[in-house]
Amino acid sequence: MRGHRSSWKAYAALVSVCFFWGTTYLGIRMALEGFPPAWVVMLRYLLSGSIMLGVAAARGAKLPRGRHLWAAVGCGVLIIGAGNGTLAWAETLIPSGLASLFITTSPFWMVGIEAALPGGERLHGPTVFGMLVGFGGTALLLLPDLRNQHVAHAELAGFVILQVGVMSWTFGSILQRRASIAAHPFLIGAIQQMAVGLIYIPIAAVTARTQPVVWHLRPLLAVIYLAIFGGIVGYSSYMYSLENLPVAIMSIYPYVNCGVAVALGWLFYREPFGWLEAAGMLVIFAGVAIVKWTAQRTAPRRAATASAD
Repeated sequence: MRGHRSSWKAYAALVSVCFFWGTTYLGIRMALEGFPPAWVVMLRYLLSGSIMLGVAAARGAKLPRGRHLWAAVGCGVLIIGAGNGTLAWAETLIPSGLASLFITTSPFWMVGIEAALPGGERLHGPTVFGMLVGFGGTALLLLPDLRNQHVAHAELAGFVILQVGVMSWTFGSILQRRASIAAHPFLIGAIQQMAVGLIYIPIAAVTARTQPVVWHLRPLLAVIYLAIFGGIVGYSSYMYSLENLPVAIMSIYPYVNCGVAVALGWLFYREPFGWLEAAGMLVIFAGVAIVKWTAQRTAPRRAATASAD
């Protein structure tokens, strides 16, 4: 009975991740109505980081020291500092739904960066094919401008910015996994969010000179929403479900996030989503499926090789 309850809670946590992280794309767009991108990142992570650190301190958690502390901070800068920072910047150029579609290329960067690092799994032919299919899907999303014999600078810039962010998020995630930081995942997340918020203070101060800050209620509420439901509820749900569900099941959340983001972007801002965007999404998802299928087939071989060695 206890295992059944744990399983139910884990799936409920996964549903929470799928929904709340999908809504953050809309939350960022609303926050940008009053704050520059650097301010959105700074405010949301100062708030979520301080709350999470307060909860951790109340429970008697002790901060990691030395190498483990700096590893947590460094990985946090790469993962959420650059990863979510570029997302906020990109959403000043492109619709939130399109941003979520561009971010679904993350599995391709994961296998590519993993292969490039020492000790990483080399790329196989089907994996490369799946990556090409997926990036072909992103090309479809730019097709309307290509048909008009020009590329819209905003869409192309948004795509490039987000790919830089996805690469940073992926690289930081791989480094954090290899670092084996001696601390509870919740505490690591609290440290990372607070560190990113503090690092963005001077960046926000500089950008405020050219990008005015408007303290309206809606963008302020959006920032609070991002901090609570994106940083605290979403992150805590992610860590709980990650510890209690198979990775294959957990891997669905980015694609549900994309569906939620596209639907909310159309509902609140009437962001365009037609047959071409739907086709691009399906092609990207097909590429992801090929990459994941290849990884599942090669995993037993790697395990057998490691055992033989």
